[in-house]
Amino acid sequence: MLDPRFVYLAVALSALGATGYIRDTLRGLTAPNRVTWTLWGLEGLLAFGVESQQNVGLARWMTLALGVVPIVVVAASFRDRRAVWRLGAFDFVCGVISVAGIVFWAVVNEATVAIVAFIVADQVAALPTFRKSWRAPESETHWVFFLGCANCVITVLTLKVFTTAGVVYPGVIAVSDLVLALVIAMRLGPRWRSSRTLSTTP
Repeated sequence: MLDPRFVYLAVALSALGATGYIRDTLRGLTAPNRVTWTLWGLEGLLAFGVESQQNVGLARWMTLALGVVPIVVVAASFRDRRAVWRLGAFDFVCGVISVAGIVFWAVVNEATVAIVAFIVADQVAALPTFRKSWRAPESETHWVFFLGCANCVITVLTLKVFTTAGVVYPGVIAVSDLVLALVIAMRLGPRWRSSRTLSTTP
């Protein structure tokens, strides 16, 4: 396991990825989905509160970054009209389901059920950005997600004791961020559509 102080490296990587993403958003090069990023911010702050209560340790500061960065991204998206991704019914439905999951997490008394509800809420919140990245990878910046994956892996490895609250949330985010980064960087959506077009061309 890593020295707990490595969590500061994780926070630094988070700040580096966030700086690049916010810069591209301010320049109109990246158009974050506000539904996803708003819910990610809310979930990160709530998870930070839970981890603080459960004495997770230094790793909770990485979770705090997972809450603060999305809020700054959403704020940056209001500076340039080009940085606004047009929302549709799918985005709002995912938002409502995610909020319902968060509410369920807040009221349920069973710890395991609660953490599963929270993770489901987080992943449903991510669906609009996954969909956007598949359709228009040029509207995203992949490095923030690669660094996000690294942040979460480092954070988990700094834990002295593996607890559900300390491991599951950053672990799921690590996998989700890696997949999202690959979808964007490799332009998998356009490549898949192009291959389908070629296969159906007589």
